[in-house]
Amino acid sequence: MNIRVGTASWTDPTLIKSKRFYPPGCSSAEARLRFYASQFPLVEVDSSYYSMPNGSNSVPWVERTPPGFVFNIKAFRLFTGHQTPRDMFPKDMQPALPQNGKKNLYYKDMPDEIRAELWRRYFEAIAPLQDAGKLGAVHFQFAPWITSAPDGRAHVGHCAELMDGRHLMAVEFRNRSWFDTKHSEATLAFEREHGIVNVVVDEPQGSANSIPSVWQVTNPSLALVRLHGRNHETWNIKGATVASDRFNYDYNDDELSELSGKIREIASLVAQTHVVFNNNYEDQGQRNARTLIGLLGDTAVTAT
Repeated sequence: MNIRVGTASWTDPTLIKSKRFYPPGCSSAEARLRFYASQFPLVEVDSSYYSMPNGSNSVPWVERTPPGFVFNIKAFRLFTGHQTPRDMFPKDMQPALPQNGKKNLYYKDMPDEIRAELWRRYFEAIAPLQDAGKLGAVHFQFAPWITSAPDGRAHVGHCAELMDGRHLMAVEFRNRSWFDTKHSEATLAFEREHGIVNVVVDEPQGSANSIPSVWQVTNPSLALVRLHGRNHETWNIKGATVASDRFNYDYNDDELSELSGKIREIASLVAQTHVVFNNNYEDQGQRNARTLIGLLGDTAVTAT
């Protein structure tokens, strides 16, 4: 079994401020990535969700990580149906954006030519990772208002069509309609039809933007497990100063032991398995990831 364990981001402000992961003197962007890659074989790039990625970042990421290291990269927020501030678009494209008086724009607001150019630039930006064999999955975390209704399903299918099998597409839904009793089997069939990797989540339950843990494989190439923690109080927190405030949760050993068994089971069905800790408040994710690697034993890929 080929199980890679890592965390979401290596530059979260609370992680750096905690001073519990990076050694003294490890303060530059290069030093931090090199150190992180010496500890884990996988990382998720979060910044590409907030603003369009750039090849000027991808190239040094390749150079600063060892052979075999893998980046999963988030899809740009516009693609996943989220509201997108104008200043998150490439500067040279901002004058051409729709002048509709709105501070935030949505995918439906975009003319076809701007959409096409954004997708072209996105693929161009991640090409260095792909060319180096270091690109894992492109992670689409769809907005909570993207439901399993026909228009939501059409948008997800549209994104899959544009990906066109060039990159492995992983999908995480944030609306429970996709995996309620009525739609669960249809959602899994839809993902299999489009070659989409079903993202297995561990997260607080009970709200409209939570989905259950669905331990099902929809693409034999990869299983992707994302662990958000189980903190109900912060899941929909208002006024958070940093994104990691939502995911303030420290998995205990019993919880990680239970998860390790499920991860082993699903890993036996696919070529590779990625486990991403998104409980990225301070060093919780890194500590939990190390514990899980120990529990997985020789089924886990170790850093080189």
